[in-house]
Amino acid sequence: MLTVRSIVQTARPSGFPDPAQFAIVEHQLGMPDGGALVENLYLSVDPYMRQLMDGGWPLNEPLGEGRAIGRVIATNSQQFREGTLVYHTEGWSTHAALVAGQDSVRGLEPADGIPLTNYLSVLGGTGLTAYVGVREILRLREGETVFITAAAGAVGGVAGQICRLLGAGRVIGSAGSAAKVRHVTHRLGFDAAFDYHDGPVAKLLAENAPGGIDATLDGVGGDHLEAAIESSREFGRIAWVGGISYYNQYPDMEYRDVQGPDNTDGITLGQPPAPRNLYAVHYKSLTLRGYMVRHHVHLREEAHAWLIPHLRSGALRADEQLVDGFEHTVGAFLGVLRGDNVGKTIVQIANAPSHHPDPGRSDAAALAAPREMSSSAAPRARRTGQSAGGHAHCRHNYDTVRNRQGDCG
Repeated sequence: MLTVRSIVQTARPSGFPDPAQFAIVEHQLGMPDGGALVENLYLSVDPYMRQLMDGGWPLNEPLGEGRAIGRVIATNSQQFREGTLVYHTEGWSTHAALVAGQDSVRGLEPADGIPLTNYLSVLGGTGLTAYVGVREILRLREGETVFITAAAGAVGGVAGQICRLLGAGRVIGSAGSAAKVRHVTHRLGFDAAFDYHDGPVAKLLAENAPGGIDATLDGVGGDHLEAAIESSREFGRIAWVGGISYYNQYPDMEYRDVQGPDNTDGITLGQPPAPRNLYAVHYKSLTLRGYMVRHHVHLREEAHAWLIPHLRSGALRADEQLVDGFEHTVGAFLGVLRGDNVGKTIVQIANAPSHHPDPGRSDAAALAAPREMSSSAAPRARRTGQSAGGHAHCRHNYDTVRNRQGDCG
């Protein structure tokens, strides 16, 4: 048995989550039959996890959903080798017990010149979300004008760069600060961007796209989705991948059936209001399509084949911010919800290997007492230099309280 640390959720939030609604617990983790014990190296924190807090994560149990990269430290299965790198979705813990054949487990052989962290960002779920949205849902065509909401975020930043590489005529983004606007235009190659705090989003978008837009990738909802509908040309397309503006106001309706109408743990369930100009979808003959990346995992290899050469050449930047220390996972997560991040936030909890196993020996095809969390706010960022292909990295230390954007560029 191995003594490990895990994060548990202790209470349901009402509005913006509080660090006190989480705790770190120590517990014993045994070797599963036909599986392996994995030491996690990197953990992902993502906006969709706010929805899980409303019922998807059980209370007072180790959180069982969350992307991670780890290293096999013990095994009783021929399908795992000690030292093998694996990707899995077993949540926020220092270690995981994995069983061969799990859909969410796969061996990981980083491509030459590609940092391991990229497999939680551009080559992970967020990058696949962007790739699917632009290439599969929007089917962006050369010369089109495209609007990307949350353009400095993990999905939006990659999506805008993909649009540029596909020959979009004009790429416009919305962001949450002047620093983020500079980042997406100067570093990510957007043609224009605006701070959505500077006025009505519909007005700001119209000023930046006076001729209208052909396509939108939206992860915000609310006034951003209304603005996209308003500025869309006839036969425009909108790929709707999330609604972060709703998450703290309207608990995820997916969990109504899980909890039942009389067992909501104090949560007020309700539907966010529809866009006030929804009828324009009809008279403009627009296509408004929601999507979830889990329905498109079959495109991962295609996405990697397209994205990796662009990463290597430096034409595509991997915007990543690393947070040091397992104890800062919740602080990093809340920072993403506040919009403190630029690009993908990743928590490093162990040292990554300096090399990966010989590809010739890969088994990738076969793999398939509580302590209260201390309050942490926005990170202090410092640039750690350029990785392969000119990727931008920032490393965060949660030792100061700053409720503003960490300057990552």
